[in-house]
Amino acid sequence: MIPRLPDAFLGAPLAHRALHDVTDGRPENSRAAIRAAIDHGYGIEIDVQLSADNQAMVFHDYALDRLAEGTGPVRVVPAGTLGQTPLKGGYEGIPTLPEVLEIVAGQVPLLIEIKDQDGAMGDDIGPLEQATAAALNGYDGPVALMSFNPHSVARMAALCPDIPRGLVTGAYAADDWPLNAATRDHLRGIPDFDGVGASFISHEAADLARQRVADLKDAGANILCWTIRSLAEEAQAREVAQNVTFEGYLAPHPG
Repeated sequence: MIPRLPDAFLGAPLAHRALHDVTDGRPENSRAAIRAAIDHGYGIEIDVQLSADNQAMVFHDYALDRLAEGTGPVRVVPAGTLGQTPLKGGYEGIPTLPEVLEIVAGQVPLLIEIKDQDGAMGDDIGPLEQATAAALNGYDGPVALMSFNPHSVARMAALCPDIPRGLVTGAYAADDWPLNAATRDHLRGIPDFDGVGASFISHEAADLARQRVADLKDAGANILCWTIRSLAEEAQAREVAQNVTFEGYLAPHPG
């Protein structure tokens, strides 16, 4: 049976890369941003990348340059070194997924995006999925997994069959995605939803009017969306989406 997204993921809004604000010392995906989201009662969306020694690191970008006091790819640096690499605008290094799970400890829903490691949304994957599954072993809080790469989601179905899983989806505009046209066209249609045993999508907010999204919702899929940056955007997105991933403002709690 395909695991369903817990109701907790359809309640409190989801803080994108946690409740980050570098003006307050809370970089993206940092421990400080995670604690702030918990304090505000928000769900949390985080990203994981792979270290050189096959550890799941909570970090969005493939390279260190934008977010951390370092340069070059994350995946060539050991976890211990990454942990000592300061995040820009904060006071700490890059956390591992086990560290973040220990902080969250089931207090709020946690949505984990596994970043594509193939480079072209193909099947050259495995170590990051394995590291993520190992970290989640024994975690009993509300958690769900997702990726843009359907191969990654399928691998998580095999590794963690009881954890809800979904696809991150969107319009796949050529200017935004360095993928060939055939791959963009394939992913845009979300044809892998049933094959990977997904129960939800997190869809690009500006593309929520796509018919395929409506069809999935009608068939019982849960619809989340990314990334909302204002109350006005949130109101429009909620005409389709059941919850939002937000940043840059404090999204209101339902009710």
